[in-house]
Amino acid sequence: MRRRSTIGRSFLAMLRDRGGNFGMMTALIAPLLLAVGGVSVDVANMLMTKNQLQDATDAAALAAASALVSDARPDIEEAKAIARKFLKTQMAATSSADVPGEAVGTMAAAGSTAPSWDDVNTSEVVIVETPNGTKGKSFQVSVANKHLLQFNAMTRLLGKESIELETRSTADSATESKNAISMYLVLDRSGSMAWKTDTVDTSRPRCINWTASNWGESNVRATSPCYVDKITTLKSAVDKLFTPLAKMDPGNEYLRAGAASYNDRQDRASKLTWGTKNASAHVQGLDATGGTDSSSAFAAAVEELLLDGENEAHLAKNGQTPEKYIVFMTDGENTSYNGKTSPRDLEKADSVTKAACTTAKNNGIAIFTVAFMAPQRGKDLLKACATSPDHYKEADDAAALVSEFEKIGQKAAAMIARLTK
Repeated sequence: MRRRSTIGRSFLAMLRDRGGNFGMMTALIAPLLLAVGGVSVDVANMLMTKNQLQDATDAAALAAASALVSDARPDIEEAKAIARKFLKTQMAATSSADVPGEAVGTMAAAGSTAPSWDDVNTSEVVIVETPNGTKGKSFQVSVANKHLLQFNAMTRLLGKESIELETRSTADSATESKNAISMYLVLDRSGSMAWKTDTVDTSRPRCINWTASNWGESNVRATSPCYVDKITTLKSAVDKLFTPLAKMDPGNEYLRAGAASYNDRQDRASKLTWGTKNASAHVQGLDATGGTDSSSAFAAAVEELLLDGENEAHLAKNGQTPEKYIVFMTDGENTSYNGKTSPRDLEKADSVTKAACTTAKNNGIAIFTVAFMAPQRGKDLLKACATSPDHYKEADDAAALVSEFEKIGQKAAAMIARLTK
């Protein structure tokens, strides 16, 4: 009993003794304070290193993906090497004070040799290649990097030597591929297409300027200025239509085009052929005569596009089923049907044309229509025939017709092209 009292008094006396408490408490608390300080330093280092590694991994994936669709076109193994090299280079580009795994932040290792990249990093690059169309390729590049970050001596007091940081990135790219297209023009070449527009023909000082009032007269004389007629404007418009298409398909591998013209009878239609040459030649040879009956020409266009041989031609050459388009233009209204001109026949010409339009739309053919200085009945027919209100356009002068045809060509050309990601 007396012994316990002695021990208790001794302990209380030690507590009351202020002589050595500071040193003892420091000895007890210092390791904990050092560990806490070390952890704060390493946490900051981890966040900085993680961000740097993520940036480097992102850059490596993008570099490999871009290289695969560049003019150099490396193979898969070469692209993997590019990614690894880029990853290492990106991290080496940071200052030595910021590079994880180096002497800074590792006080215990201050006097030792800094580890090499391969000592503290494990990287993996996976590239998946898939077809993109018949000739193109798509690539998915995945880069993963594991980095071993050594803790400083103070943090090691807690018993943890290091931590593994991991970053991942994925990038996609594709070589350009193209969509197949079949396009058919249905164009009015009736007598009113010989009439003048408001555009002056600067290449000729004088010419016969046909109008609704003098059309068909035998004693009409040349006057000045000379105006561009509608049929010439149409030829220029078709050139503008075909220019972006030909540019997008210089090898004539994806576009097939044809043309049918009509007045009160259908002309012999141009068959669908590769490229724009034959269809363009058909249009450039047109002259303006006669009345208007669009029924048989439009039906012929639909028939040509729906032939089994059309899809087969594309499948054999580019491996695709084509998108199909009709461009339908008139400057007037139907004035006959199969050579007959009664009011009932005029309605018949419109109804047969509309029926062919419905057949085309039901079979996935997109129809663009352009009313060129046309009367209301002609406009109504084209509105009914167009795939949508956006596919119907009105051109009230020569410049507008050329512009609308050019826009159609640009839209179709955009359908041919598939952009590289």
